[in-house]
Amino acid sequence: MTQYKVPVIPGDGIGPEIVAEGMKVIDAAGEKFGFDVDWIEYPHGADHYLETGELISEDTLKELSNYSAIYLGSIGDPRVAPGVLEKGILLAARFYFDQYVNLRPIKLLEGVWTPLKDKTPKDIDFTVVRENTEDFYIGIGGRSKKGTSKEMLEVSRSLYSAKFDLDIETDSEEIAYQIGMISKEGTRRVIEYAFDLAEKRDKHVASVDKANVLSDIYGFWREEFEDVAATHPDVETDFNYVDAITMWFVKNPDWFDVVVTPNMFGDIITDLGAMIQGGLGLAPGGNINPEGTSMFEPIHGSAPKYKGQNKVNPIATIWAGSMLIDQLGETEAGASIVSAIEQNIIENNVKTYDMGGSSKTSDVGDDIARIILEE
Repeated sequence: MTQYKVPVIPGDGIGPEIVAEGMKVIDAAGEKFGFDVDWIEYPHGADHYLETGELISEDTLKELSNYSAIYLGSIGDPRVAPGVLEKGILLAARFYFDQYVNLRPIKLLEGVWTPLKDKTPKDIDFTVVRENTEDFYIGIGGRSKKGTSKEMLEVSRSLYSAKFDLDIETDSEEIAYQIGMISKEGTRRVIEYAFDLAEKRDKHVASVDKANVLSDIYGFWREEFEDVAATHPDVETDFNYVDAITMWFVKNPDWFDVVVTPNMFGDIITDLGAMIQGGLGLAPGGNINPEGTSMFEPIHGSAPKYKGQNKVNPIATIWAGSMLIDQLGETEAGASIVSAIEQNIIENNVKTYDMGGSSKTSDVGDDIARIILEE
């Protein structure tokens, strides 16, 4: 029997409850398909931070880098200032492990309601590949008051480093600025990932940008996209301004196969994607480094008001678990989890409050595990 060691960070709020169900389902899939997962739990989250003052140390990150995949519940707690946990744990991990792809399947399952009139599962089945480490999320910027000031800002990545030596002079009472940056290396590798994925699907890649207005940064993105596309002549391509693609997601989601996007626009359009596939409770995500350590999670938050109530929908987390074992190479088992999720929804007997039912979080996990073992 194949053995895998997988770190799990349950996190905050509902995180421990939903991750428990994801682990339960993966264990059932392992029983069915002949592998075993040794779960290694890490305490990092609000409680750990409030007790120790530690977010996540470099020693811990170094230890986690020995594994191919991490299972994450959710991060965020009202006892800690907004952004502290998210930046100090989630973003710290993304940058440390160079998880340059944020992978978001936008797939409407049978039996799920979508707000798009007359759209069915055959119309909504695409994947968004979001660049995950650059753009306006590099985390540098600042504020300057009236007069003259100087600022040195630096970006350091495994691929490169960049410094911005700013001389600022303004007669405004105060200004705020945020620097967005994309690199040739960072842009090309995520676009290559999207094309490689499209080669395994329907051979169509749609690019997202705003090159008509932000021509320097996103004009550069478009140039690199065209250059990579030339090496994949069998893949169809098109360009979409970010405002236009939000319309097409609603009107013609069936147009899309693989969508590749810079970081900020991807952050926006994938939430729209989540809604057309049935809501945040059904939306998984992966932070991917194809050659290193990846991390899988639901895209919703920690919902602290529901903590300990065993009532929230665990499907997004269970689906993220299917992505995790797929990354480990257990593709048949990963597909069986998605199939079992769909069967649970079609049977319409065990469902949480957000889907019109009264079942518990653990009931849904039990039912999906049952379906896997009985298939």
